Amino acid sequence: MPKPGPRTTYRYSRDFKATAVRLSQLPGVAVRDVAASLYIHPFMLSRWRKQAREGLIMTKGVAVDKAVAAELKELRKLKKAYEQLRLEHDLLKKAIAFTSDRKARSSRSSHINKGRTR
Repeated sequence: MPKPGPRTTYRYSRDFKATAVRLSQLPGVAVRDVAASLYIHPFMLSRWRKQAREGLIMTKGVAVDKAVAAELKELRKLKKAYEQLRLEHDLLKKAIAFTSDRKARSSRSSHINKGRTR
């Protein structure tokens, strides 16, 4: 349930918006990652990107900190590697379950036949 009272609205400077847009335009960096690192909603950053395309926010001449850009690129690379490992892990779990099920079925039939003699 929402809190009673007026809603808090944050105002961001044009420089902050321009820097956020520039960071999101770096190759290999996702808008979602930039928004998360700046603690803003991805929709807000997308809206700022649209405003920059329309010329309402000027991004020319805005310096992007090299360390921040490198960190965002590294974060993107790590997320991709994590997703790959998670998929491999899920596949291995399925393979183990499949082989365990086959072993259980084959061992049941061999145990049943051992007790019978003709």
